[in-house]
Amino acid sequence: MKYKIILCIIFCGVVVFNDLKAQEQLDSVNNISLTTIAQAHQGNSYITFLEGVGKIDHLWFEANLIPSFYIRVREDSRLLGVLTPQVILRMYQEESFPVRTPSYMPQITVYYSLYNKNKCESLNLFGRIAHHSNGQQGDFFLTDGSINLKSGDFSTNYIEAGFVKTSTIEKFNAVKMIQSSVQIHPPSISATELDGIYSFYRWNNFIYIFKLNKSDNEFNKSRKANISLKTELNWVFGDLNNSRFLDFNRLTFATTFTYHPLFFEDIVLFAQYYYGKDYYNMYFSNTLSVFRVGIMTELIRF
Repeated sequence: MKYKIILCIIFCGVVVFNDLKAQEQLDSVNNISLTTIAQAHQGNSYITFLEGVGKIDHLWFEANLIPSFYIRVREDSRLLGVLTPQVILRMYQEESFPVRTPSYMPQITVYYSLYNKNKCESLNLFGRIAHHSNGQQGDFFLTDGSINLKSGDFSTNYIEAGFVKTSTIEKFNAVKMIQSSVQIHPPSISATELDGIYSFYRWNNFIYIFKLNKSDNEFNKSRKANISLKTELNWVFGDLNNSRFLDFNRLTFATTFTYHPLFFEDIVLFAQYYYGKDYYNMYFSNTLSVFRVGIMTELIRF
């Protein structure tokens, strides 16, 4: 427990004792590109320091790899396609440091910009087709009826549609993004064992605030966000272990704070609190409540 507290103190110290002086004008940001919106919405690659503090298995790290490949006709196109072969993996603090059943989450997302005005005012629609599996072929359940976490075959496919709206908060020299979407996992193209114990219908929401600083540092000339705050609130529907519609276990909540030191070019430090069902394939029945810190890639430019 001591080393976890020390890591948290170091992280907070870096944030507090670095210069966070803000520029009060958004004069250098006229509008926001569809690529930037897609980068923020797709998410960032990250790696955690250990498992954090809270209710989760003992880990050496969790890594989320999200490389994105953009498809568009020209730079100012209102239509953008994104191919993302996402992978999440965890290394456990056990003998031989096993990495068990990574989550493979390839997806195709299409964005369309309805309008994009000055001062980052825009409204964008998106649609997504995605797959989530763990590359295993063992029985879903063990002989005692429990879920086979180590080699059970997990597989689901889903479609998602929603919008991303962007605007500015001039008082704080910040850019704001609001996203809302509905996600559907058709039972016919998901593992039959998931029926009744895994939510096939989800309402996902997030708000993302990027605080911009104007700096003479050469790394920050392209208007990076020096700090950001992302909050997610998701609700699941459908039959879920006979839970009531307003049962608290249908809720997922997460908030992530990032800080970009001037001496890093494309890396930020982050701290996150997550509460909700585990997103790591066969571990979906577990409830996580964890605070953790780590490093994250940050390629977004304004």
